[in-house]
Amino acid sequence: MRVLVLAIDRDDDFGKKAGVKGPIIGRDACIDAALKLSLADPEDSDANVVYAAVKLRDELEEKGEFDEVEVAIITGHPKVGLKSDMELARQLEEVLKVFPADGVIPVTDGAEDEQIFPIITSKVPIITSHRVVVKQSPSIETTWYIIVKYMKEILSDPEVARVVFGIPGLMALLYGIAKLVGVWYPESEKIVSTVIWGTVLLIIGGIFFTKGFNFSIGHLLASLRKAVVEQFVVVLSFVAGILVIASGAINAYLNLESYSLKLIGSYPGTSLLATLIYLNALAGSIALGIAVMMAGRVIQAYLKRDHHIWYYASALLMTPALWVTIDLTTRYALAILTISDIDVFQKLLFAIADVALAVVVGVYLRGKVKGWMKVETGGSDTGVRAKA
Repeated sequence: MRVLVLAIDRDDDFGKKAGVKGPIIGRDACIDAALKLSLADPEDSDANVVYAAVKLRDELEEKGEFDEVEVAIITGHPKVGLKSDMELARQLEEVLKVFPADGVIPVTDGAEDEQIFPIITSKVPIITSHRVVVKQSPSIETTWYIIVKYMKEILSDPEVARVVFGIPGLMALLYGIAKLVGVWYPESEKIVSTVIWGTVLLIIGGIFFTKGFNFSIGHLLASLRKAVVEQFVVVLSFVAGILVIASGAINAYLNLESYSLKLIGSYPGTSLLATLIYLNALAGSIALGIAVMMAGRVIQAYLKRDHHIWYYASALLMTPALWVTIDLTTRYALAILTISDIDVFQKLLFAIADVALAVVVGVYLRGKVKGWMKVETGGSDTGVRAKA
């Protein structure tokens, strides 16, 4: 097996600093090139790469594990990228013509030179690789390369660039505006600065929130549009129910004092009493609003032959029981009635009867609409007959 120990100089320091053109093939030629680079720039790590490659070549030859071992240097171009990689590929082909290796061992001094490994493997298999670390910190070059690489990726991705550069840019822009306004109107500097920083925090918080929860205004609008188109009756009834509850809440708040006089014969002395009286006054609006929403569900289910209509109908019939529950619990908390009162007993019976009626109706409807689901899914003839 013929093995090539390959020293890589992607940015062509040998050519720029020592005037040595690649490729350089052979032990003596490589040592001579490394000496020239060391004299030209003693701090350049590429010379150490060549020395390490020569040493590795000698060790492999001494062990005798391979039939033949050679060392070579390929140099790229000062403009690292496509141009340098094409030059490296060309020089590697020249080396392989002189020394047709069966495998190669690349020797590099960092992650940047290792980027051409795919080019090497397209021409000859890589047996292993060897990285040379000089006396500087082992991770300095790799860290710097990673930083540069990700900065390029950030700049090429508009969405990421908006977050990484857009937010700091917006903060600097708004802060500059605040300072300019402060020069013209010193008395308003504090107000303007507070407003601007509040705006910045609002924008940052909104971006982080939308990214963290995968929330998108466009998706939200699309979902709302789809809901309105496909379930118009449900949306309409939901809006109507919310309006009923909201109007009832406003009315109960505006008439809280008069309602309190009627309910307990005095004004609410504490916030707890006021809250209980407010809930009692709002009970009817809550029950009516939910009933409107459930009615919309029932109508939509009937129009679309949805087999869940029995569930919505049961919920609609239970809304009076909900009103009774809120009314009795708030009155009991206000200590204006006891469990033994005949009025409480009558309302409890009414609520129980209402729930029982809802259950019976739900069970009855559930048996009647079983075929609706089969029709929706293109079921059997039994489903079609059930629909008819």
